[in-house]
Amino acid sequence: MLYTFKSPATANLVMLEKNGAQMLTIIGKELLPQGIITVAQIPDAMAALEAEVDAQEAAQGQPENGPTPESEEQVEHVTLRQRVTPFIEMLQRSEDAGEAVVWGV
Repeated sequence: MLYTFKSPATANLVMLEKNGAQMLTIIGKELLPQGIITVAQIPDAMAALEAEVDAQEAAQGQPENGPTPESEEQVEHVTLRQRVTPFIEMLQRSEDAGEAVVWGV
């Protein structure tokens, strides 16, 4: 299954089920086939995503921009920061345009 997040303010954002569910869980939404993030909910959603990224990076001891080139072992997976960035950008553009973000419709 895929999550397709939609807003009139942006292009659609498609995520695999695991990643879409992770975003929804972080922002406190139920994992339903359809849903909405209202304009009023967007600031809290963005803050929750950013707080989770900061907490995860602090727990892993990584700087905000990922591992440094001097690291002995380079991590070859997609970080939470990389996953949430397009979603946060979608939320920000939607908020600026006064539009909600929906999925499953």
